[in-house]
Amino acid sequence: MRILLTNDDGVFAPGLAALHQQLVHLGEVVVVAPTTEQSGVGHSITFLTPLICKSIHRDAQHWAWAVEGSPADCVKLAIGELFKDKPIDLVISGINNGLNAGINVLYSGTVAAAIEGAFFGVTSVAVSLEYDEDADFQTAAVIARNVIGGIAKQPAAQGKLFNLNIPTAATESPREVHVVPMGLAQYGREYEKRQDPGGRDYFWALWSEPERPPSELADVTELRRGNVTLTPLKFDLTEVGLLRAMKDWDLKN
Repeated sequence: MRILLTNDDGVFAPGLAALHQQLVHLGEVVVVAPTTEQSGVGHSITFLTPLICKSIHRDAQHWAWAVEGSPADCVKLAIGELFKDKPIDLVISGINNGLNAGINVLYSGTVAAAIEGAFFGVTSVAVSLEYDEDADFQTAAVIARNVIGGIAKQPAAQGKLFNLNIPTAATESPREVHVVPMGLAQYGREYEKRQDPGGRDYFWALWSEPERPPSELADVTELRRGNVTLTPLKFDLTEVGLLRAMKDWDLKN
């Protein structure tokens, strides 16, 4: 099995290195990751400027491709060009330093890389660990390897997209893996207005709890309880029910 490993924290991120050490137990691992951190870039791609790609060496041998672009760029370039003659069987993105749960999946470069893999029909998993300055990426990587190994064995998982989140508590003591939907509560609607030394206004995004609490059965609630969460995602944004109803709408050009 050939595994493509990428992330949005950059090719030298500790989460990427820790996950690489574990994924080699599942198959051949190739690394194509952004040169610099790309957190929060979502599913952006580069098409108006050249996409620079450099070989990174370790112990005098090629170890990874560093791409001056987004996480989605990395996966697209890897599957479409760098390894076009060597099929990728699994795309793994992470380990991200910070959870990507609830509506944060819409902003996440980590999840976007996995989505790009699923675009190509490749089973793809985004992996994120709760933010901590002393984050235990090594233990989180073991957890991720076990879950990913289980996913890879399932015929129904082929070509599908998954979002795996690991709370700090799960790196400190064994916790269950809960298969749950993503939470839809809206966070972070507030900003603090400040002024720079030149007197210009700027705004700093603040973390705020949602006006309505999330469902009991959601990734964000289970993560608060210290459980690992796994959520199957899809990238077809079509509202099927409304699509059917709109066929009866009187819409004129």
